[in-house]
Amino acid sequence: MFQTIARVDDPAVARVLVAALRAHGFHPLEGREDGLPGLPGVIGLRGLPIDVPEDEAADAQMLANVLLRDMQG
Repeated sequence: MFQTIARVDDPAVARVLVAALRAHGFHPLEGREDGLPGLPGVIGLRGLPIDVPEDEAADAQMLANVLLRDMQG
């Protein structure tokens, strides 16, 4: 089972976040189509979800929050 730990509006930020989580030993879902089903490039109101296995969610969410804060400047 997977849990959403973050939602981001920018597909580039999502890709960087997934790569950073992987580099730190987490296993986020990859290969998702950017955007709404059938509408690639159209992002929903809640953004693109970043999902990890439930057993990694607490630690991955802490790291994701720090990384997103750093990326925002």
